Amino acid sequence: MKRGKKYVEAAKKIDGEKLHSAREAADVVKTVHFAKFDETVDLSVKLNMGKSQSVRDTMVLPHQFRGEKRILVFCPPERENEAKDAGATYVGSTDLVDKVKGGWTDFDVAVATPDMMKDVGKLGMVLGRKGLMPNPKTGTVTNDLAGALSELKKGRVEFRADKTGVVHVAVGKVSMDSAKIAENVKTAVAEIRRKRPADAKGDFVLSVSLASTMGPGVWIDSREE
Repeated sequence: MKRGKKYVEAAKKIDGEKLHSAREAADVVKTVHFAKFDETVDLSVKLNMGKSQSVRDTMVLPHQFRGEKRILVFCPPERENEAKDAGATYVGSTDLVDKVKGGWTDFDVAVATPDMMKDVGKLGMVLGRKGLMPNPKTGTVTNDLAGALSELKKGRVEFRADKTGVVHVAVGKVSMDSAKIAENVKTAVAEIRRKRPADAKGDFVLSVSLASTMGPGVWIDSREE
């Protein structure tokens, strides 16, 4: 893959063989970043997984870095006030299902009560391809609207391993303090380790790296995090 001159110059400043602590890695990423915008800092964790194994869950990082999420809640009419009081941006039942079916997706996350899923499930073509479909595994299909919205507003994020066994998750912005990025890294790696499948063998976390949106990756010593 051909890289731009700025990327190549940034990569030259990194020791590709060295394993850093999370704090050191954050310092390096902040030092070598070159884009003019406030880049996202992404964590990549390579896992030792079999083809039949999966890793997927949610977590709340200690230091938030995104704007407030626009939360849509699908629920029966009698629970709409409850959802609004809990902080939902948009609330509705079949009327909202019809609106989304028409292609409207001006929200960041969708939550649904279980009794609405018979209707929401028909929105797979719209919500599924955008990663917005409510799912009980990620706590977005629930009767506990207050609890779910509280965590989402705190910055709950979903993580999952892709087909190659790598988990990618945003852990900060380059404008953030390195110590806060490092704490988010440690929390994320700990939560990913916690999802180790019961039948997994050997070392579960094979490698950990940190990089800004446009910049080169920095290796983190996974034995320390």
